[in-house]
Amino acid sequence: MSNHLIADRFYFSNDTLSLIHKYSGSTFVVKYGGSVMTDSFLQSQVIKDLSLLHGLGINIVLVHGGGMFIDQWLNKLNIKPSFENGVRITDSQTMDIVEMVLIGRVNKQLVSLFNQNNVNSVGLSGQDASLVVASAMFSSSTNLTGRVDSVNPQLLDLLLLNRFIPVIASVACDYKGNRYNVNADTIASSIAIALKADKLILLTDTPGVLSDLNDCSTLIKELNLESIESLKSDNIISGGMIPKIQSCIDALTGSVKSAHIIDGRVRHALLHELLTYDRIGSMIVV
Repeated sequence: MSNHLIADRFYFSNDTLSLIHKYSGSTFVVKYGGSVMTDSFLQSQVIKDLSLLHGLGINIVLVHGGGMFIDQWLNKLNIKPSFENGVRITDSQTMDIVEMVLIGRVNKQLVSLFNQNNVNSVGLSGQDASLVVASAMFSSSTNLTGRVDSVNPQLLDLLLLNRFIPVIASVACDYKGNRYNVNADTIASSIAIALKADKLILLTDTPGVLSDLNDCSTLIKELNLESIESLKSDNIISGGMIPKIQSCIDALTGSVKSAHIIDGRVRHALLHELLTYDRIGSMIVV
């Protein structure tokens, strides 16, 4: 394998080659969603980077949301998006839009991009083959926001064994067929646990965990569960970072080896985080 340019402005080094050897045969669950999906050029670069990692022998599972696209369609239909403590309130009408956008549009677009990179992928949602069984997060029968009860990895094991990349939309059902809109971070974490994945990777719109939210140079590159609790106590981890950190904690306590929070707005962020020792995001271990 050459030490030359592998992707625009990303080079192989001796460190990179050792990391490729280390990770070959590993399983990485990657969550992709939010505002980092809205730039079509960056989206195509993310898929190229995932295709490259797949080609290097790493098993990739991609879980996606798409809240920005859901809001766009709700606005087109004169439906006002509603949130409570940062969680989308999903009534029946909104759930129809969520399914249409995430399964019908975003999921198939990502699969198409993999096809363009000559990588076999399969578009799924948590509803397929009872992959993710969910239940209501709230007591209200009209709020279809869900939480994960269980994951059946049988279909994913089959696809990964045959070198397919599963692309999973973050919607699910309960045993009675009731539909739920589920946070993509939560589904990704639960799937990583079920697969006994080596890494959970959250592509976000922040550099990672910062000791000063207004200063990107204060990125904390390595954390453990003890330091996370300390940062929470000091209100350094707060707001929208809390559910992401919780997804990482759940994965780590469920035997996933490491979790990463990286800035999906940075070109080739995945490659810099995974194939260099310098890294560019926050890595969390037990």
